[in-house]
Amino acid sequence: MLVILYPNTDAQSPEFAETWSYLSELEGITLRTHVIQGEEQQLTEIYLLGNTKTLPTEQIASLPAVERVIRISESFRILGRHDDSPRAVGFDYKGLRFDQDTLHVFAGLCAVDTPEHVAIMMRALQERGQVCTRMGAYKPRTNPYSFQGHGKACLPYVFELAGKYGIRVIAMEVTHESHIDEIAETLEATGNPTGVMLQIGTRNTQNFELLKHVGRQHEFPVLFKRGFGITLSESLNAAEYLATEGNANVIFCLRGMKTSFSAPHRNLVDFSQIPVLKRLTRMPVCIDPSHSVGTRHRAPDGLLDIYHATAQGVVAGANMILVDFHPAPDKALVDGPQALLMSELDGFLQDVEIAREAYVRRTALAHHMA
Repeated sequence: MLVILYPNTDAQSPEFAETWSYLSELEGITLRTHVIQGEEQQLTEIYLLGNTKTLPTEQIASLPAVERVIRISESFRILGRHDDSPRAVGFDYKGLRFDQDTLHVFAGLCAVDTPEHVAIMMRALQERGQVCTRMGAYKPRTNPYSFQGHGKACLPYVFELAGKYGIRVIAMEVTHESHIDEIAETLEATGNPTGVMLQIGTRNTQNFELLKHVGRQHEFPVLFKRGFGITLSESLNAAEYLATEGNANVIFCLRGMKTSFSAPHRNLVDFSQIPVLKRLTRMPVCIDPSHSVGTRHRAPDGLLDIYHATAQGVVAGANMILVDFHPAPDKALVDGPQALLMSELDGFLQDVEIAREAYVRRTALAHHMA
């Protein structure tokens, strides 16, 4: 059961105290509180865990701080919609809104290699009005002899350059709980010039202990990639681990499915599930066309396969794009063959705008027809 309090309810108020006192005395019920801080108001949700079937819904709804009560399903208790349209969707971070209506492009280096390449990338983004990027410091690799990322050593110059070029949010994968502390400590040491969105890679989708650690910190939002070899439902339940530990500021990323039927692409593109995710959950949805396609092949119409895959996702309502660019792909230490060129950045962003306009027009038509 989910109990939603009136906006901006003060935890020190008599209304909250009376409501909490009643709920905490319910036999066999565990309470878990989730606070959503928006730009204009704070929303508090209280989850009642246990056998809630016999609880008096009307009596709980009459408590002084309670706005409404929702009976929720077993799956995706925190991140799910549960047929309740008014529930808050998305979150604010570093002055940016991330929800199911916005769209942000995170173009950048799959793996940080040199300060020069980081600077070139960030400068190019700034010149085009972009304030988000991806920068890989920690890289899990299938081959133990492959480049594993520069790790903590590259964080100072990545964060300092982000501040110099006005980058507000960096998507950065973490593979161990210690990486969270390294990122937080380096941000503080450099004066907090930017923000970080912690990325859970597809290999760690079911690393439940890592998910718990990431969920227990509330400073950084999380970009959660779908597991490449498990069902969508299994991936969503894994994402719920983050929320159950207190961090529901989660973006779900589709990155393609590993199957022999994907050839010649790297993975089978799964972007048609964007509307499914929006219907089932409150999470914004990201697409990763670079790791889905995995090549720089060009169609006869002149467009790269990555452009086509991106457009498919944006037309379907994607809220974030994670895409690889590199100043010198032939020198990239990770995934160079799939990285887009700096000379292609303008065209890519313009193509995204065209696809986004198509999505906006389609939704407007749907509302009109309704």
